[in-house]
Parts: sequence; structure tokens; C-alpha cells
Amino acid sequence: MSPARPTTSPVPPVFAGHGHVTFLGAGPGDPGLLTLRAVEALAGADVLIAEPDVLDVVRDHARAGVSTPELPVVDEASAAAGVPVLRDAANLVMEAARGGRRVVRAVTGDPGLDGDAGTEMLACAAAGIPFEVVPGVATAVGVPAYAGVPLRDRQGTDVRFVDARTADDRCWAEVGASDGTVVVSTTLDAVAVAAGELVAAGRKPDTPLTVTVAGTTTRQRTWNATLGTIAQVFKQGKILPSPEGHRPVIAVVGERSAPAQRDQLSWFESKPLFGWRVLVPRTKEQAASLSDQLRSYGAVPHEVPTIAVEPPRTPQQMERAVKGLVTGRYEWIAFTSVNAVKAVREKFEEYGLDARAFAGIKVAAVGEQTAAALVDFGVKPDLVPSGEQSAAGLLEDWPPYDPVFDPIDRVFLPRADIATETLVAGLIELGWEVDDVTAYRTVRASPPPAETREAIKGGGFDAVLFTSSSTVRNLVGIAGKPHNVTVIACIGPATAKTAEEHGLRVDVLSPEPSVHKLAEALAEFGTRRREAALEAGDPVTRPSERRPGARRRRTT
Repeated sequence: MSPARPTTSPVPPVFAGHGHVTFLGAGPGDPGLLTLRAVEALAGADVLIAEPDVLDVVRDHARAGVSTPELPVVDEASAAAGVPVLRDAANLVMEAARGGRRVVRAVTGDPGLDGDAGTEMLACAAAGIPFEVVPGVATAVGVPAYAGVPLRDRQGTDVRFVDARTADDRCWAEVGASDGTVVVSTTLDAVAVAAGELVAAGRKPDTPLTVTVAGTTTRQRTWNATLGTIAQVFKQGKILPSPEGHRPVIAVVGERSAPAQRDQLSWFESKPLFGWRVLVPRTKEQAASLSDQLRSYGAVPHEVPTIAVEPPRTPQQMERAVKGLVTGRYEWIAFTSVNAVKAVREKFEEYGLDARAFAGIKVAAVGEQTAAALVDFGVKPDLVPSGEQSAAGLLEDWPPYDPVFDPIDRVFLPRADIATETLVAGLIELGWEVDDVTAYRTVRASPPPAETREAIKGGGFDAVLFTSSSTVRNLVGIAGKPHNVTVIACIGPATAKTAEEHGLRVDVLSPEPSVHKLAEALAEFGTRRREAALEAGDPVTRPSERRPGARRRRTT
């Protein structure tokens, strides 16, 4: 049976001289909740129109160069004074569509529940501009799911949705008379007022209540209370008053939100590194898969490059070696880093060569990430260490030179200017001749922004992952020593020793020299720390919240 075909094309056609508008639901805040159709529409957009917080969710899926006109922000004072909005969203949408462009109008949650989006759809219909709607995960549904609060049970509990900003007395009376679940969209400083409305309408003051702010993001926080105690909970916890009181929240009222159930169902906020800011001293490109892994544990990775890669000062040696690859000078080429793959690939492109130039040459990679970079280049490595992913591990599996089976005895080794001699010495011992070529130079990166440096030294990060001794030295050199409350995680004993020499306390040591095992070890550390706090009856906090004078955790 053939797979079902999509009901819409990725790129909508242009009709009658007009463009096309896609009204798209961006969900509650987690970019992972975007639908496949939403990603398709974003990839084909010429113009992307959204509020700043929604742009942050969808921008990565739009093509490079997409136009993102700024929406006007109208404060209450301007509205009261009658100040006209010359370029409101509807005008921006229609202007772009009339120019024959594909427009994506993205909104929080689902477009069908957004009153402004509905008005803009009507404006498009009146102007004869074709449009489509891509539904999204509604905030009032997605946020309770991430808070561990099911809205219905097997008995089919009635569920009511209320927007406290527009609810009138009749609405409150209806939901107050019901014994079903009530999902209230409101703001942090208006939760107690909404609770009072429900009690006045007939709900019992001891009815369970959960309140979630920044739902589906790693800034999410949920409070358990009852309709009668929520004001006291916020006051005792110093949640209110707060300048953040205007932030939107989702409150769920009813037995399904009972704290006893949340203890079992709160899957998101109980992730091992939930909300932890983790410093990854690598470039965004190098750290991509590691950062994804950290996000799966609930962390917020922050990439800070500690080294910069530059071409060799004298390129002639590299040029001769690449020409030697083509003329059959080498039996093997060994790649000891992703940067080495990149350097050779760039030189290939400079000469108009591609992966076919590796025909007849055996290719070795020091580890999985280097192998993946080769596969992306179109080259499948013949040798990847079966054990430790290092020069020593590579030598363990490297075959000795055999004049009967190896017509050529030479290995091309493109690497950094500061690389150790371990691999060269080991290959020579195995009988091989080695062309040890500087393919790139590593230099200390420029210091990160002042805000990042202050966070490193002041305890604003919860953990730092050190993946080599050089990352320790370079990070301390360009940004300063991490604060003593910051959890220090090291990839191996040599890196840990360097960290200790710089006055750092090593909390986590990877069981294997792998960045992914290092992240896994940090997650296990976070799990043990969380379990210890719960067992002691203490609140679960992040390491950065323990520093002297630390502020209360932000709710947004």
C-alpha cells in the first residue's frame, strides 16, 4: 500500500496576480511542537510576519533571506490617545500578498483561537487574496500536557475553556455551576481574581488548581494550590507582586489537576537538567548534536567558542599533499578531527575536486563525529576505532604496513598545528611513512560578550562541559574562571586534571572519552541531585540558584 500523499503542496501557487497567505499556528512555545505542514510552509515563505516571541519559535525553519517586517507594538497609552497604527498586521499581510509573495502569518497556539488572525483572514477574503490555515497546538491544551495535568478522565469529564480577559458574569456563572475541568487563560497577577470569580459562582474553595507560566519552554514553572489558597501561595512564595505579573499563564481548575497526580505525571519539569543553563565551549556547528542531547534532558545549552580555526601560514605543504592524493602518493588518509575534514574539503573545492578523488585510498576517522563529517562529504571511512575514540584508539585498530598487500607505504595526516605526536610515532612504529601536514591552525577565540563573561564568573551558568584540556585553558583565558557553584563536567582524567590545576572542582567525569557520554553523565548527576532534594523534602533548585545573593528564579 502506497503512503498517503499530503493534502497540500509545500509551496502554494500564486493566483490571479496575487500571492498567497498561510495563517500558521506556532504552538505554545516549544519549537518541537510545530507540525510537519508548518515546517513546509515556513520553508517556502517569502515573508514571515509574527510577534517577536513567535518569530523566535519559527525563524529557524524559514529560508535564509526571508523578510520579517516588524509588527507595531501599541501600548495602552497610545491606544487610549487614539494614535493610529499605520502598518498593522492585516495591512502588512495584504501588502505583501498583493506583491505576489508567499506570506506566512504565524501566531501563538492555533489560528482558529486567535481573534486577530480571524480578522486578518476576513480581510484577505474581502480583498480576494487566497489563504490557507495550518492549525497549531492550542496553548490551553499544550501547556497542561507539559505541566502533567490531563484535562479529561475515563468518565469523560466536561472541559470548559475560559479567557479571563473577555469572560463576563454569565460565562463565570456557567463554569462555576459545572463540576468539570476549567482551563483559564489569564495573567499571573490576575489568577487570584479568576479564582475568586469561580468561588463566587459556586465552585468550592478547596477545588484543586494548577498555574503554569512559560508553558512548554525550559522556563516553565507550575504551582499547586486551591481556588481558596492561590493568593496566599503566591504571596508566601514571593511570586507576587512582581514586574512579571502581566505574563500569560494557564490555570487548570478541577480534580484532574490535583497535586498527587502531578507528582506522577509531571514529565517535563522533572527532566534531569530541567532549566539548567549549560555552557558548551564549542562553536554552534561543532556543538549541534551535543546541544540537541542537552535539550532532550531539559537543559538550555549556550555555545561559546574557545578556539578559532585559521588556514596554515604556509599553504604549499597542504597543496602538495592534496595533489598527492590525486596522483596516487598515499595508501591511507587519516582524519583526526572534523576541522581536518573541513580543511581538506575546502582545498578540494578550491581545485574543483570532490569525494571521487578518494577512490582507491583507504580513509580513517578518529571517531564518530569525524566519520559523520566524512559521510556528509560523500566519503565512507574504512576505519573508525572500535574502542576509545582517540589517536591511541585509532592505533589499536590500525594495520601494520605489509609490503605484500600494501602497494604504497605512505599515510597523509592532515591535522592541527598543535596536535600531539602520538599518532605519527605510532604509525611509524607500524612501518608506515607519514606526511604530517598542518591543515589548519587553532588560535584562542575572541572573548564572548560581557553578559556571558559576567554569567560565567558570577554563577549564572548551572554547568560547564569541558571536552578537552585546551577548552579549560582557553575558556578561563577569554572569559574567566567559572563560579564555584557551577557544576564542572570533564570528558576525561587529563581534562579533569587541567581543570583542577585552574582551581576548579570537578563534579562529573565522563566514563568514556565521548561528548555524548559526558552529557549523559551530567544528566545522571542532575537526576541524583533532584532525587536527593525530594527525599530531603527540599525544593528542587538549579545550581545557579544557590550562589550568594542569587535572585529568585525568573518565571518567564
